[in-house]
Amino acid sequence: MTLISFLGPKGTFTHEAANIIGDELIPYCTIPAVLESVVSGESSFGIVPIENSIEGPVGITLDSLAHKYDLKIFNEIIIPINQNLIVNPGTSMDDIEDVYSHAQAISQCQEFISKHKIQPHYAVSTASAAKSIVGDKTKAAIGNVKAAKLYGLDILEANIQDTDNNETRFVVVSNDCHEPTGNDKTSIIFSIYEDKPGGLYNILGIFQKNNINLTKIESRPSKKGLGKYLFFVDFNGHLDSDLVKDILNEIDENTYFLKVLGSYPAFR
Repeated sequence: MTLISFLGPKGTFTHEAANIIGDELIPYCTIPAVLESVVSGESSFGIVPIENSIEGPVGITLDSLAHKYDLKIFNEIIIPINQNLIVNPGTSMDDIEDVYSHAQAISQCQEFISKHKIQPHYAVSTASAAKSIVGDKTKAAIGNVKAAKLYGLDILEANIQDTDNNETRFVVVSNDCHEPTGNDKTSIIFSIYEDKPGGLYNILGIFQKNNINLTKIESRPSKKGLGKYLFFVDFNGHLDSDLVKDILNEIDENTYFLKVLGSYPAFR
């Protein structure tokens, strides 16, 4: 039996992503707890969010993979984030005074909340928000269809997010690498030498001269002082490729920190 840990509780978008790859699911309350469950062998895979197309990167995921856990990204999942107004059966819009959800969901639905003059309140997750309104028609929640079904609630208004192209990217982490598929991405973290003009430009030039496409570049504070950063880069190719090996060797020679997060099938 392959156990899969995910950022819970049940009824969240991470739960929805986890259902795509398996049924033996275990919820954990924090991202580090999910990652720790994989390191310890409690689960074979862990699923955590890493970035949202509207809100940007998930800092705790990036920082945990950079500094605390020696895990590999085994796969990625991208799902559309369709937010819905969840209510108790028989509730009308005129009944609703307050709406509850995770801070990101509230942020993503500001226009709808303002239009209907509903008072927003933050919850730990979209699923816990749905659970908290059960039995009270003056309260609504914002979340996905799974959360509504889980607590016997209805969808009063669907797709209430301000932006239609809202997506979240999740990564599946493991202790092992994924074998090449022919359509792969590799993720790395590096930090350039201090006081070296053009350091980042030179590293990116390594990809350009080898005709390798970058799909993402993200900077994060290194936690070693102001102005010191780690760079997260995703690019096309697999670690087993001689070309990728040569690229990584050259990057390693021109940085003082390099960590390979893994190669995995590109979702699209």
